[in-house]
Amino acid sequence: MENEAVQAAGGLLSNLDAVKSIAAAFAIAIGGLAPAFSIGKLAAKAMEAIGRNPEAASKIQTAMILTTAFTEAIAIYALVVALIIKFV
Repeated sequence: MENEAVQAAGGLLSNLDAVKSIAAAFAIAIGGLAPAFSIGKLAAKAMEAIGRNPEAASKIQTAMILTTAFTEAIAIYALVVALIIKFV
C-alpha cells in the first residue's frame, strides 16, 4: 500500500514537471516572439523615416536604439518568468 502511494506521488510530480516545462516553453515563446516582431517593425519604420528625412538620421537612430533596448527588456522579463515557472 505504501509503495502505491509513493508511485502515485512520483507520477504526480512528473506530471507537474511536465506542465511546468510546457508553461515555461509558452512563456518564452510568446515573450520572445512579440518583441521580435516589434523590433522588426520598429527597424522598418526607422529606415523608412531615415529614407524620407536623411538629416534626422542621428535623432531617429538614437530613438530606435533606446526603443529596441526597452523592447528587448520585455524578452528578458519573459525569460525570467519562464525560469521561475520551471524551477520554482
